[in-house]
Amino acid sequence: MASDESTWLILSHAFNMDGRAASQTITDKIPHLLAHGIKPIVLSAVTGRKDEVVEHYQLLPVSPVGLRFDLRFVFRRNISSKVGYKIAVGLMTLLLLPFYILEKLFIRLEPQWSWFIPAYFAGAKIIRTRKPAVIYSTGGANSAHLAGYLLAKRYSLPWVAEIHDPMVYENWERRKMAYRFAGWLERKICEHADVAIWFVEPTLERARARHPVLRDRGKVMIPGADAPAFGKIAYQRGSELVIGHFGSLSPTRNLETFAQALSKLLAERSELKDIIRLEIYGSGADALSERALAKLPPEVVRRLGRLETDPVTGESGRDRVLKRMQTVDALLLLHGMHRFCEEYIPSKLYEYLWTQRPILGLTWHNPHLDRILREGSHWAVPSNDIDGIGAALRELVVRWETDQLKDSGKPSVYTTESAVKQLIGWANGAIAHHAIGER
Repeated sequence: MASDESTWLILSHAFNMDGRAASQTITDKIPHLLAHGIKPIVLSAVTGRKDEVVEHYQLLPVSPVGLRFDLRFVFRRNISSKVGYKIAVGLMTLLLLPFYILEKLFIRLEPQWSWFIPAYFAGAKIIRTRKPAVIYSTGGANSAHLAGYLLAKRYSLPWVAEIHDPMVYENWERRKMAYRFAGWLERKICEHADVAIWFVEPTLERARARHPVLRDRGKVMIPGADAPAFGKIAYQRGSELVIGHFGSLSPTRNLETFAQALSKLLAERSELKDIIRLEIYGSGADALSERALAKLPPEVVRRLGRLETDPVTGESGRDRVLKRMQTVDALLLLHGMHRFCEEYIPSKLYEYLWTQRPILGLTWHNPHLDRILREGSHWAVPSNDIDGIGAALRELVVRWETDQLKDSGKPSVYTTESAVKQLIGWANGAIAHHAIGER
């Protein structure tokens, strides 16, 4: 039975998880793949919603740590009561506890490591019965790439591996077992993937330096983002200067230096405490951010948390976030101050670019990210440069006071559609290469 060149087997642990970057990168590609005649068969974890458009199989991991990690999302989706959710998680943890402790002691990998096992067996069954033309692993979780490697090796199929974040990097602070596994898997990708995709130029360059065998099979793709389906909402200047931060905070990506720069500006111009508002959307703040925010006047900071699906209108949390992005006066992009940042671009940037609003980017040793920001006339300031951040804030205030913060009128050139066209071109090349090799 010949391969069906229109059918792709897609391995993505985080598929259809609202608000997750690892999900958006693949989920947003699906409509464009369908428009190009591709028939995706998706294998994912149970952490996202079941897709109603494409053929989609949700799989549970086999390890206790993985089960606890994934099932928490199922409980959160299906148990509306906070007390009920905590009881369900507690009972699950109690049942898994002996095996959970053993795994934590002896297998020090990411929680999703064991998802490759059901993904391999489900993928093998699909390959035998459906004959997909290509295996496309994307993530996110390294387990998707491990399953992709094993399936491609077993069935001699073309394999496209899309790596969202650098798998290994200098000054690794995680467990040594996880480092060794990530290094081994990166080597297998570089040796065996027909196409290996990274999202940032330095990441590809360093992977190729570690594994010269990769040669020109390594590619860089800017994942981009689609314009919101609801269209453009025109910006209108209000009585307050609102700076919006959207996304997660952590010890390595926090508001500390921004808050310090803002505090210095308010000390210079005390009247601005009645005008400037920092709106924080997303999960809770880390300890560094909390300490820094506590030194700002309380009226300056607004904590809005995660925007979930509106139960009245049915509007998704993501659409609510995208609408708010378009109406704030400026957007704050945090990159961090970690070695990892040199090989990473926050996916939130591509949504920000579609808003046509000014972006204040605090970046760290990443010329690729700086170039994207400056090409759009946005600010790119080193994350640790408090004086530089302060200068950008002063310029932002002046532009707001003179009503010069209108929409740029320049839609983003970094689209999901263009990324999918690249992806299909590379995949078709791999399929053709395999076809020649089989003759």
